[in-house]
Amino acid sequence: MRKVILPAMIAAAAFAGFMGAQIAQSSSEASAQATTPAKTFDDETVPPTPVVVELFTSQGCSSCPPADMLASRLAKDDSLLVISRPVTYWDRLGWKDTLAREENTRLQRTYAAKGKAGSGVYTPQMVVNGGGGAVGSREGDVRSLVRLAKNSAGPVIVTNRDDNGDVTVTIRGQSRYMAGVSLIALSSSETVQVGRGENGGRKLHYTNVVKSERSLGSWDGTSMQVKLSNADLNVTGADKYAIIVQRPGAGTIVGAKLLDI
Repeated sequence: MRKVILPAMIAAAAFAGFMGAQIAQSSSEASAQATTPAKTFDDETVPPTPVVVELFTSQGCSSCPPADMLASRLAKDDSLLVISRPVTYWDRLGWKDTLAREENTRLQRTYAAKGKAGSGVYTPQMVVNGGGGAVGSREGDVRSLVRLAKNSAGPVIVTNRDDNGDVTVTIRGQSRYMAGVSLIALSSSETVQVGRGENGGRKLHYTNVVKSERSLGSWDGTSMQVKLSNADLNVTGADKYAIIVQRPGAGTIVGAKLLDI
């Protein structure tokens, strides 16, 4: 595991402390969070909001391939939305990551600044619902965070496509907080032959890699509609699109939906 800020022992201790505090909650509460039922709205049944798992990874990090493989396995679970976010800070090691985006690096640093359990600027790292993080190859730790993720109070996200191919995204619910709404374009599968650096000579596979993301506005806790055109859903290299509803300043992710297009 390659780290910039947080040593491995501190990360492990932070995660252990976090889990100890969470275990103090009742097991029934954790179970209820993990099995959030489908919501209904105007006689319409909507699947529960998926838990968002963001993987910060790098082609220049020799500890990352096991986490990349774990991301691929987790992505097969419909209750999760896995997003791979390759970062830029290992490019100096002799290989420039072909999928890295500076926006991913900035987001990880913003998460780290909040000081939550498992936070820090390191690879591989998985952050769950914009909250706690864990070493991205430690499946047990990641799944513990997933089980504790809260989605029951989040908004309902519904999408409809009209005859012109435009998609209307409706966000419904009631909340006292504001949250930003983003459209993220993803590539479901990327394979890279690494030429140099710690993974030189290896062929690496990535799942749901971010290709672009842009703001669609703010959700004020009531009802909101956004129309997406064909151009919005035709980003070069992307074959999947997701809506993310996240509290300001890289806060908690309160809603998410993989678009059915």
